[in-house]
This record gives sequence, C-alpha cells and structure tokens, in this order.
Amino acid sequence: MKVRSLSLILVTAVAGLVAGLVAGCSPGPVASPQRLAETARSADVVDFDGVPGIAFGDTKADLTSRRLVATPKDACGPRVVGRDELSPVFAGERLVLLWAYPPFATPEGVGVGTPLAHARAAYPQATALTAPAGSQRYDGLLVTHADRAYLFLHDGQNVTKTIAGFADQARLLFDHGFGAC
Repeated sequence: MKVRSLSLILVTAVAGLVAGLVAGCSPGPVASPQRLAETARSADVVDFDGVPGIAFGDTKADLTSRRLVATPKDACGPRVVGRDELSPVFAGERLVLLWAYPPFATPEGVGVGTPLAHARAAYPQATALTAPAGSQRYDGLLVTHADRAYLFLHDGQNVTKTIAGFADQARLLFDHGFGAC
C-alpha cells in the first residue's frame, strides 16, 4: 500500500512539474506587426517610415510636445533633440523629409559615404537624376516605394547626402534645390 501511495504521489508530482513547464513555455501575448517592425528598427536606421519614434507625417506640435523636436534660438530651423545627425523638414506642420548623416543609413546600409556602386546595387530600381547643367547641385538617385522615397545625392563616386521622406517632397527638393540653411 505504501508503494502504491508513493507511486501515486510521484506520478502526481511529475505530472504537475510537466504541466508547469509546458505552461511556462507558452508564447504569451503576440506582438502586433507594427510593434515587431518598430522593435526590428535599429536606432541608427532611417527607412520609408522615418526613424524610431519619429514618423513622416507627424506634426511639429506633436513632436515638440513629446520633446523629440525643438527649434533652438540659434538654429536655422527645427532640430531633432539629441540627434544632430538628423535634420527634419516640415511642410506646413507635417514632417515630410529627414536629412540623415552618419551613423544613419537605410536598412540596406546606404548612407553618406556609401560608394555609388553599392547604392545602385542595393536599389537597382532607382531612378538616376541629373542636376541642371552649370549648377552647384549634385546628381541623385531616387528610390520610391508607394508615396515614400530615398533621395541619395552623390558626387559620381559616393553618396554625399541622404534624404528620406515623402516622394513628392524629395522630388521637389531635387528639382528646385535647397537653401544654405
């Protein structure tokens, strides 16, 4: 009788242990696709959505209230707080472009300093843009995806400027140039 009781206790204990282990291995809540995408984005990657915490189309008021963008008195325009490598461009109140400097690069690793051959290989569908003759402007590569784009300005050898944002705004920037400020 004692052996049978001991066996029953042992079987019950093992069953409880197995049940606990199985319960501990459950996957738990599943993250949304948006959350997975945000988690996968590196802190130094600019993509067709923007950068972590800052998305194209966000309002200047929202970004300012979240203390992500400020306009210092001595600056020529709004700045991304704590990230001098990013320069935001607003049309009206909406973020439409980000100029991105190292260490920022696209998910494919293209950024300022990238050899032009690598940029073309990473984006074979890119449209080559030629700067107006006699201008001081750079030629470009325009990569579009839906209503978003990367604009890589280059000197014929390397990417010299990386701009990401809305495709229409990137094209306007290329076609009309940009000021010194």
